[in-house]
Amino acid sequence: MTARSSIASQGRGHRPRGLLPLLLGPSVLLIAVFVIAPAGYSVYLSLTNTRLLGFGARDPKFVGLENFRYLLGSGDFLESLGHTGVFVLGSAIVGQTVLGMAAALLLGRKWMRGKGLFGAAVLLPMVVPEVVASLTWASVLSQRGDGTLNRMLGLVGEGPVAALQSAPMLCLVIVNIWRGIAFAMIMFQAALEDIPNELIEAARIDGASAPQVFRHITLPLIRGPVFLYLLLTTITTVGVFGLVYFLTQGGPGTSTQLTSIYIYQRAFEYSQIGLGSAASVILLAILLILGLTYVRLAKVDV
Repeated sequence: MTARSSIASQGRGHRPRGLLPLLLGPSVLLIAVFVIAPAGYSVYLSLTNTRLLGFGARDPKFVGLENFRYLLGSGDFLESLGHTGVFVLGSAIVGQTVLGMAAALLLGRKWMRGKGLFGAAVLLPMVVPEVVASLTWASVLSQRGDGTLNRMLGLVGEGPVAALQSAPMLCLVIVNIWRGIAFAMIMFQAALEDIPNELIEAARIDGASAPQVFRHITLPLIRGPVFLYLLLTTITTVGVFGLVYFLTQGGPGTSTQLTSIYIYQRAFEYSQIGLGSAASVILLAILLILGLTYVRLAKVDV
């Protein structure tokens, strides 16, 4: 018996040399080429006065932290960070999370009718290309009389409204919630299905109400997936560009100028590649801090 155990343990412990590098090599290579290298090049550009056109394009100079000093003292850049924070908080952290959780809970109820139709309606916005979704909503919210929203208002005797001019940030928040609620629903539904039914039934037998069950049993058990979703949705929402560009282009004025729009304008409209790269590095640093905060709050080991 001892000999067999020894042979079995030796068999389990024996692995072909070089197998681990062979398995991890492609993934490491992809990360190095498509993540680390571009990030490193952005850091390099942020320390120069590189431009798309002119002297800075032919002979860029090293300027150190000058781009960062300019940005941290720039009202436009700081304002764009504030707009990005409002957009992320309203559409992703609050809107998509709350409504996605509500949709997942509804789909988990036995009395819920038409689950297939409801799920399809929620999932549809996720599969629509961003450009198509943006142009569709631009038509819906158009201030002209032929806009879908104004046509509906006309049916009830109300005058036309210019939603994208009077409440542009609210419009962007609503559209982004519509776009992202499906991903939240999918993640939360998968997490809810992993909760043992015995725990829920035991709590109900003990007299716990539905809100109490959700607060004291459901929510603590899905804490990890919730914070993982918050991390992912924060990263993706900070990087939203096409939706904002097609609907408002950062306007009216700078009222919806997110940091992604600011970076694009500085880098490509004003040809200030170095300044745009510095702004992206600052944004990356903020995302890293938020990511570490989420991981710490979720009590997930890294």
